[in-house]
Amino acid sequence: MALRIEEYGLLGDLHTAALVGSDGSVDWLCLPRFDAPACFAALLGDERNGFWRLAPESGGRCSRRRYRGDSLILETEWDTPDGTVRLIDTMPPRGEAADVVRVVEGVSGRVPMRMALRLRFDYGRVVPWVRHRDGQLAAVAGPDAAWLHTPVALSGEDFTTYAEFSVGPGDRVPFVLTYRPSHESVPKTVDAEKALAETESFWASWMSRFRYEGRWQEPVRRSLLTLKALTYTPTGGILAAATTSLPEQWGGPRNWDYRFCWLRDATFTLQALLGTGFVAEAKAWREWLLRAAAGDPADLQIMYGIDGTRRLPEYTLDWLPGYEQATPVRVGNAASGQFQLDVWGEVLDGLHEARAAGLHPDDEAWDLQAALLDYLEGHWDDPDNGLWEVRGDRRHFVHSKVMAWAGLDRAVQAVDRFGLPGPVDRWRATRDRIHAEVCERGYDPDRTTFTQFYGARGLDAALLLIPRVGFLPWHDPRVAGTVDAIQRELCTDGFLLRYDPTADGGVDGLPGREGAFITCTFWLADALFGIGREAEAVEVFEKLLGLRNDLGLLSEEYDPATGRQMGNTPQAFSHVGLVNAARHLSSSRPARETTVNGGEH
Repeated sequence: MALRIEEYGLLGDLHTAALVGSDGSVDWLCLPRFDAPACFAALLGDERNGFWRLAPESGGRCSRRRYRGDSLILETEWDTPDGTVRLIDTMPPRGEAADVVRVVEGVSGRVPMRMALRLRFDYGRVVPWVRHRDGQLAAVAGPDAAWLHTPVALSGEDFTTYAEFSVGPGDRVPFVLTYRPSHESVPKTVDAEKALAETESFWASWMSRFRYEGRWQEPVRRSLLTLKALTYTPTGGILAAATTSLPEQWGGPRNWDYRFCWLRDATFTLQALLGTGFVAEAKAWREWLLRAAAGDPADLQIMYGIDGTRRLPEYTLDWLPGYEQATPVRVGNAASGQFQLDVWGEVLDGLHEARAAGLHPDDEAWDLQAALLDYLEGHWDDPDNGLWEVRGDRRHFVHSKVMAWAGLDRAVQAVDRFGLPGPVDRWRATRDRIHAEVCERGYDPDRTTFTQFYGARGLDAALLLIPRVGFLPWHDPRVAGTVDAIQRELCTDGFLLRYDPTADGGVDGLPGREGAFITCTFWLADALFGIGREAEAVEVFEKLLGLRNDLGLLSEEYDPATGRQMGNTPQAFSHVGLVNAARHLSSSRPARETTVNGGEH
């Protein structure tokens, strides 16, 4: 059985990522990129599905671990009866091939160590042909090939490679696993010590651009490092999480593949990057967004592959039993074909954010936005699946309408503030019509709150974004009423659910419930700050910081009943929420004033 989700640390080379447990085992790694099949899939099964463990012979969880400074170099230490040993893990930024570098360092005493490597390509299903050649282990299966370099003697048993050795003070024993497609030539061997030094230098150089003067330095720094680690450098795409099918419901079917890029994340991600000094990453994300959204506006999807791929067919891996028996294990995501109205607004809002920050606009980008606006004008009053990708009936979701309003509002601002061409009077009239309808049909005056969809009893944590996008000012009593209602009806032990899946006859079409959604609770901290309840906002924010694991990582959700992280990990949306909430709570102005100036209608 895999470890708890919070017991995993992250390695990454800006093309893919690995999860390393507190027991020294790499239980998840997709090669050659984030969305490729995993060669270690024990996370969603067991050791038969592939892992790579380096640990004291006595085994067990580590005594402590940490990242080395502002980097993705993970240092894991065990105190054993024989002495203390340190395992140093990293993935150097991608060069000729993908490498995982592991160095065992003796600290005190003499500690017996054991290595076990079981490569299983195609999500734990394919056993490779393994042979020893030129002093290294080589493994080949179809399109995949991997090589293990180490000075330690290796042996094979039960289709697994083992090594046994011991280390004393100052000893350093390297292991380097290299991957390359099997039809390509054998890559050059990476020097482990040089790779560690170059990786540390890379991350230090990257973090030198960091700009944030607030009180929560360490959490913000680590969250930005995590966002960078989830970036696919060749395209600039930022994926939602490094994993698939970690459950949102223990033992249930709410298991999804998050190794893709969601358009809904665009604005918040741009705000987090631009607000902390990472302009190059913001530009790359904007360019990815423009490429992904190009084409017929009617064909805009809610998510794309990390290279902009549109087709993301969903299927199940029935040979994997799932994390703690949560099935099915899914690859691909059928929600990519849903109609989510808010996406048009998210894209237009994100591109407006980039324009306002001075990222170089161009005529083609505005032409694309004008085409998106044409579609939005004709379809804003259609029911949709909502930003939470519900697999039930389409509804008139309030958040979707608010984001349609936001898209048109940004178009009006593009003309009024930036002098871009367009039918501004028509856009302004449609914007105001949407605003009036939402306030009439999406607001419950008896409970003084906006609702999840028109006529609903249920609420939605996304309603907390109404003032953040400028739809209403923070001082509007309908905003405070909505915050109060959401706290009253969606909070569990101080953390927010996205929505109540049992309300209104079951809105999402799935059985059971899920955990508290971490980024929604960051939205709550923002909202409390915006309506003047600063002390309460800080209390909520710092309670959220307590959910991070010992390495500063957050998954998608949290289960207050068990005190465990849930869902795919690490989750970009959670870390974006942390960065933006920290920025807002460190400022003297509520979030809307740092984004847009319109909306008081």
